[in-house]
Amino acid sequence: MSQLLSVILGGGAGTRLFPLTRDRSKPAVPLAGKYRLIDVPVSNCINSDINRIFVLTQYNSASLNRHIARTYRFDRFRGGFVTILAAEQTRASKEWFQGTADAVRRSLPHINTYKHSHVLILSGDQLYSMDYRKMFAHHQASDADITIATIPVTADDAPAFGILKTDEDSVITEFHEKPDRSDLDGKESPVSDSMKAEGRIYLASMGIYIFGKDVLNTMIEERPDENDFGHQIIPEAIEKKRVVSYPFEGYWSDIGTIRSFFEANLMLTRPSPPYNVYNPSAPLYTNSRMLPPAKIQSSYVQASLIAEGSLVVNSQVSNSMIGLRSYLADNTTVKNTVVMGNDYYRWHDPEVRDPVKGPSKPGIGAESYVEGAIIDKNVSIGRRCIIKNRDNVTEAEGDNYYIKDGIVVIPKNAEIPDDTII
Repeated sequence: MSQLLSVILGGGAGTRLFPLTRDRSKPAVPLAGKYRLIDVPVSNCINSDINRIFVLTQYNSASLNRHIARTYRFDRFRGGFVTILAAEQTRASKEWFQGTADAVRRSLPHINTYKHSHVLILSGDQLYSMDYRKMFAHHQASDADITIATIPVTADDAPAFGILKTDEDSVITEFHEKPDRSDLDGKESPVSDSMKAEGRIYLASMGIYIFGKDVLNTMIEERPDENDFGHQIIPEAIEKKRVVSYPFEGYWSDIGTIRSFFEANLMLTRPSPPYNVYNPSAPLYTNSRMLPPAKIQSSYVQASLIAEGSLVVNSQVSNSMIGLRSYLADNTTVKNTVVMGNDYYRWHDPEVRDPVKGPSKPGIGAESYVEGAIIDKNVSIGRRCIIKNRDNVTEAEGDNYYIKDGIVVIPKNAEIPDDTII
C-alpha cells in the first residue's frame, strides 16, 4: 500500500452537530467514551497498512491538532505520519476551503510532494470499519479511474443520500443526488441476495473515494469553479471516466447530526453491536492517557460502557456511555445518555490542574436524574437535578442547554445549579 496516500476531509463548521462543534471541529468530537471521530478513519488506514495520512480542516482545529500530535507518532522505520493541513492563504487563494474538492485542490502542493500513484479520500465524521486494501484491490482489478465505496440502502433511506446506479460489472452509470422516494423507479442496482432480501437495492455513496493520482489532479485542477466531489466532480466523472462501485455491506453511520451521534454511541452498548470496538484485528486507536480503571461502588449498571478513570457511587446506569474521568455521585440515575466525561478529575485542585478552564467540580451531583441526553465534557450538574425531555420537544434552547433532534444537550464546561429541571 506504499503507493496510496490518504486524505481525510475534516468538514465544515459542523452546524448540524452544534453545540458539540461549538468549541471543536467535527473530527475532534468525542466518541464512545474515550475516542474522537477522527480516530475512526485514521485507525482504518493504519489497520490497512496506509501510513501517510493528511487531515484537511479549517474550523476550530486546535483540539484536533493537539489530539493528533499526542496520539499518532510513527517511528522512522515506517516513515508514516498523520499531518493536519489547515486552510491557508496563498497567492492562488485567500479564501476558506469552499468545499471538499476545493480543499483537496488547494492541498495538492503539499500532497504531491510525496511519491504516490493513488489517493484515498475519506470523511472525518463516519463510524465504520473497512479494510481499504480490499477496496484498492477492487479498484485495480476493475481497471478503474475512480472507485466509490457504496452501501445498499432501502427506499425509505435512499432520499437522504446520493444514489448511484451500476451495471452488472459494478461500473457506475448514473448519479442521483437525494432523489425523492417517489422517483426511485429504475434506480436500483445489482446487489447481493442478502441485501435484496432486506429491500436494500439502492446504492448510496459513502463519500469514500480512490482516485488515480493523475485523474484526481486533472479533474480538480481543470475545473477550478467546481468545489464539491459529491455534487460536481463525481457526476461529471461518471460521464467521462471509468468509475466503479466498491460494495460495502458492513455497519456504517454518517455522524452528521445530533441524533445520529447519539444513536451511534448508544449502539455500542448493545450485547453484540454491529460495530465492534473489541475487535483485536481492527483496533480503534486513540490517545493513551494512562488512566486507572473505573471504580464502581454499590451501583447497578446495565448495558453500558464506562471509561477509565471514572467513579460511580451508589448509582443506577443503564444503556449509557460514560466517558473518561466521569463522576456520578450518590443515588444518581443515568439512562439512555451519552456522558462524554472530563479532562480532569472532580477532586483535582483548580489551582494546579491543567486545563484551567471549566467548572471546579465536574460530574453529576447526588440524587440527580438524567435521561435521553448528551452531556458534553467538563459539565457540572448539581444535586437533585432532572434532565429529561419530558414534553418531547424537538428543538429548543435555554440557559446552558439545547434540545436538538429531541435530545437534550448540555454544552462543554456548562454548570447546572442544584435543583434545576430541564
